[in-house]
Amino acid sequence: AVVSTQSGHYGRGLLSVCYFDPENNWWVSKHIKKPIRSTILSVDWHPSNHLIAVGSCDFKCRVFSAALKEMTDKPQTSLWMPKLSKFGTLLAEFDSNNGWVHGVKFSPSGNLLAWVAHDSSVNLVNSANLEKVHTVLTSNLPYMCLLWLSEACFVAAGHNMAPDLYYGSDDGIVFGSKLDVKKEKASTGNMSAMARFQKLDVQGSTETEGTTLTTTHANCITEIRSIGTANNKVTKFSTSGKDGQVVVWEVDSICSAIAGLKI
Repeated sequence: AVVSTQSGHYGRGLLSVCYFDPENNWWVSKHIKKPIRSTILSVDWHPSNHLIAVGSCDFKCRVFSAALKEMTDKPQTSLWMPKLSKFGTLLAEFDSNNGWVHGVKFSPSGNLLAWVAHDSSVNLVNSANLEKVHTVLTSNLPYMCLLWLSEACFVAAGHNMAPDLYYGSDDGIVFGSKLDVKKEKASTGNMSAMARFQKLDVQGSTETEGTTLTTTHANCITEIRSIGTANNKVTKFSTSGKDGQVVVWEVDSICSAIAGLKI
């Protein structure tokens, strides 16, 4: 099945889960609407393909049953769905303080669910204890997306223009490291008199302090995708953003560049 989102009148959210009907040779969609009260910003399938997480502008992260009776693979009970539930059943709902939910993502096992919101928060819940939501209010600009690298850690990125690593477990969320290693500023000690005059004429200063970006991306990162895996871990991922760039990050190279980093 595939999924699409629509925003109706007054921002009313609508989630369309679509499947192919071979008998009639067309695509059929089923809708999840209640109790979503605003525009849907993010969705993610559970590894079982029978559950779906939804983040929206009503400050909620929700998990629904997306089991389709028309499909051949039948759903199984789990911690998220203790008893088999029909399509569209709300299984869990979490408040996201005071921010739109920009990104949601299940861990590789499907037991953990993480989401990021516009209040600069990073949130995590374990399906074994749905009453306990771990939240970290960061000092960064809001994250827009995230990706689990393994069952123990994930990266988040957004308006800060660089991917950050977080460790997630039953005990909560711990910040790991910024993964975009800061570039060293080139020395201007041997700058010629002409070069100094040109900078002074154009910038009003001989220094570029405060105007040179230290990140690879030059604008908000809107998506993170896995492009390489090994032993149930992501070995390579890409980020794309509003600067028009697609950047590829190799986990081994990042670990080599940052002392003591473990992913």
